[in-house]
Amino acid sequence: MIFYIVYIVCIVILLLNFTQFLARRNLQWMVLVAPFAIFAVNILKYMNVI
Repeated sequence: MIFYIVYIVCIVILLLNFTQFLARRNLQWMVLVAPFAIFAVNILKYMNVI
């Protein structure tokens, strides 16, 4: 379940980035955090932790 939630959140972050919503609020760091979140969830799923 968390696997899908992380992917949905990352897609929303990308959409907000393309609309400049994150830049106006100085939240561009979220675009850098999103790939690490996906990587962490994929590793945990691979190891059958989640």
